[in-house]
Amino acid sequence: MSEETLFTKIINGDIPAEIVYEDEHCFAIRDIAPKAPTHLLVIPRKPIPRLVDASSEDKALLGHLMLAVGDIAKQAGVDEAFRVVINNGAGVGQTVFHLHLHILGNKAFSEDSLGF
Repeated sequence: MSEETLFTKIINGDIPAEIVYEDEHCFAIRDIAPKAPTHLLVIPRKPIPRLVDASSEDKALLGHLMLAVGDIAKQAGVDEAFRVVINNGAGVGQTVFHLHLHILGNKAFSEDSLGF
């Protein structure tokens, strides 16, 4: 079995975290190294290392995460303009290998800030 990630330790209650949203499938916390004034992480309770490791049985969970992003963005007051980022692999900046979605808001992003 693989080593527990930081997020699994939060889920298990081994590490405290300020949870700003939660339901039976996922929860959201503030990023400890924010890249925008609003930077939240949406984390599924099921440990999936990377997006490419999700299977067809995760289809409903992946859809749920996207709907949760919308609810969390509304709750955070950034629903008019925000960016969602999923890093897949160390080569693009993934540091915790437990799937998570970044919600970035209250910042103007230029077209080239992420290469597109």
